Amino acid sequence: MQRELVECELTSEGPVRRAARKGGRSVTVNVAESPLGWLHARGHLSDAQFLAGERLRRDWETAQLAPGVTMRWDPVRIKGSAHDRGLSASERQLAARQRFDGASDAAGPGLSDILWRVVCAGETLPDAEKALAWPVRSGKLVLRLALDRVADFYRIR
Repeated sequence: MQRELVECELTSEGPVRRAARKGGRSVTVNVAESPLGWLHARGHLSDAQFLAGERLRRDWETAQLAPGVTMRWDPVRIKGSAHDRGLSASERQLAARQRFDGASDAAGPGLSDILWRVVCAGETLPDAEKALAWPVRSGKLVLRLALDRVADFYRIR
């Protein structure tokens, strides 16, 4: 797992990336850790839920659904690699898109919003709750329900 440790000020809203004020509290944060990884590392998600979320994120990235830039930074394709499986790059992208859409549909319309925000966009739960106008601390429960459905879709159990 990648680590990028940064000293942050600890506020009532959570860690803020700035130097702590004199007499203030500070905390070291791994800013390279995903919100899903953070929840799993602290026991808030089961292994199956974490794996389902990682698989959904991988399909999101393989399908190239994130906004693009003008330059393509695709890795060089090597014949016979384990990820090749005889499909062209376009076919792999389409297959990943179909899996992503299927997993989102399996989660359901009310649950796919939190999945996308936390798993794919990398938003923290408090930010996702605020953006969706949900009550505080409701996101974790809804995310767990959504990840259970996605785990069933991917047959992870």
